[in-house]
Amino acid sequence: MRPLLLLCAVLAALRPCVEPAAAAPRPPNVVFIIADDLGWGDLGCYGQKLIRTPHLDRMAAEGMRFTQHYSGNAVCAPSRCVLMTGKHPGHAYIRDNRQYRPKPEEGQEPIPAASVTVAKLFQQRGYATGGFGKWGLGGPGTTGEPLKQGFTRWFGYNCQGVAHNFYPTYLWDNDRKVPLKNAEFSAHDTLKPGEDPQDPKTYARFQGREYSADLIAEQARAFIRASKDKPFFCYVPTTVPHLALQVPDDSLAEYAGKFPDPPYAGGKGYIPHFKPRAAYAAMITRMDKEIGAMMKLVADLGLDENTIWVFTSDNGPLHGRHEGLAGTDATFFNSSGGLRDGKGTLFEGGFRVPGIVRWKGKIAPGQTSDRVTGFEDWMPTLMELTGAKETSPKDSDGISFAPTLLGQRQPERPFLYREFPGYGGQQCVRIGDWKGLRQNLKPGPAAKKAPDFTIQLFNLRDDPAETTNVAAKYPDILNKLADVMRAQHVASAEFPLPALDKR
Repeated sequence: MRPLLLLCAVLAALRPCVEPAAAAPRPPNVVFIIADDLGWGDLGCYGQKLIRTPHLDRMAAEGMRFTQHYSGNAVCAPSRCVLMTGKHPGHAYIRDNRQYRPKPEEGQEPIPAASVTVAKLFQQRGYATGGFGKWGLGGPGTTGEPLKQGFTRWFGYNCQGVAHNFYPTYLWDNDRKVPLKNAEFSAHDTLKPGEDPQDPKTYARFQGREYSADLIAEQARAFIRASKDKPFFCYVPTTVPHLALQVPDDSLAEYAGKFPDPPYAGGKGYIPHFKPRAAYAAMITRMDKEIGAMMKLVADLGLDENTIWVFTSDNGPLHGRHEGLAGTDATFFNSSGGLRDGKGTLFEGGFRVPGIVRWKGKIAPGQTSDRVTGFEDWMPTLMELTGAKETSPKDSDGISFAPTLLGQRQPERPFLYREFPGYGGQQCVRIGDWKGLRQNLKPGPAAKKAPDFTIQLFNLRDDPAETTNVAAKYPDILNKLADVMRAQHVASAEFPLPALDKR
């Protein structure tokens, strides 16, 4: 028996050496939600008084709310390109909205096959990657389609143009079209002769049976359930509240009669609506409800403390030159939150957007940050928060603000640069409280005038609404901003700004 006892003693002594090492902690999940044309002032937590957003308000109350967060650009596709690739608009490939020219089918100009995207970085680290909503960075069969850019699951719209209708005849499920039970009609239709704009029944033909935003939200939740046992990146670029104004009646009823709301009879780009203001508010509240459902699901799965939530918008609201388009009323709702202008411009209202981040137990609740941040910063920030060794490619422009989120001090951003060849050609840079803005850099052949290189200068601390150009008072600051503008613009053959390229 002695040899047997001796053997047992030896094995007992060795047991700690042969037991497997403790498993590494699971990296956090990321749910990244990006609204479409939602203004800085459209949420309750940013001062909205008429539109209910209780779940997003809760997200902000339980996390950090950014007051100076900037989208990637002033319109959809180039903004999303900055988000996905971590490059500011002077270096990014997509710099304006444009349909893919070699093929007449749906889809926008594609990002190149070799693009390094946020989704690819997550995928390389073993994350489940799903996208649900609107893509806009490359049509089906091109190098830019989502399944070639890091997503293993996609459901929703590929083309921004198709996404103008919330009752489409189909959506994309990965690489195949899924037919919907909706009659075909144009999202840019108008009332026909003899149709009474004062009769609510007139507008019934602009609805369908399957509301795309509901279907997309349902698939996002299904992805979260299917991915609960591994880290996941759930990207939700919802189409709300982009036109057309369409929402199911049960949501519309919540706002019917709450405020003056004359019918919009059409003729301004998108379909008519009997209660346009109520529709806009209801679209946002319905989106908020779906976000609440996702938050509850994550909590029910026991993943709340291991999930990072992000909410933002791809650009500003339909304000300024877009005011009243298709019955929207940004002035009535104060959608820009007092900022100047809106979508399509590089004034603050065009690209300063909501920015909310929640991570229970890691980000202190009830925080507000005035740090200047932009869409290019999300790539390194999310990689750092989720424990990646390499946070972004060397040629990216993003600066991680993970330290700010985790309660640490960090230097302010050296500058934030934007350019946009659309809407006449624009360029701006922000350094500290100073912002320089150029417009009319590409006036077009009809204008028959030279580009305007005049820089308007605003002090955003004293004048957040950009009412007073103080360029004449501060020539040294103006020259510093001009130097950054010159250095950060790299010529693009696909999206040229000739006025800058020739300088």
